[in-house]
Amino acid sequence: MIGLLAVAGIGHFARPEIFDSIVPPQLGNRRFWTYTSGAAELGCAAMLIVPSTRRVGGLCTAALMVAVYPANIYSVRKFWHSPSGRAVTLARLPLQIPLIRASWKIAKGDQGT
Repeated sequence: MIGLLAVAGIGHFARPEIFDSIVPPQLGNRRFWTYTSGAAELGCAAMLIVPSTRRVGGLCTAALMVAVYPANIYSVRKFWHSPSGRAVTLARLPLQIPLIRASWKIAKGDQGT
């Protein structure tokens, strides 16, 4: 989980345009949300590394995974007319569930990160 969050968080700053494209336009400034979610991912990764903040980090990570779900739904809508894009974005939707569950387990005290 730490590696996934760290790589994704860095990606938000290294290639923000990719993430900008999946921020729902109703949220306004896409770059703001890209950087904010990237910083949140890096913050969650940092909390998961430190034993004294691991549980709160798990809770924050679970909340983050729920919070970014609208971007995944927007991606499906955006790429619906592209068969390959639709397949990838539809497949991604249920993958968020194991991430939420893993984060919740960490928050409950399961130390497997």
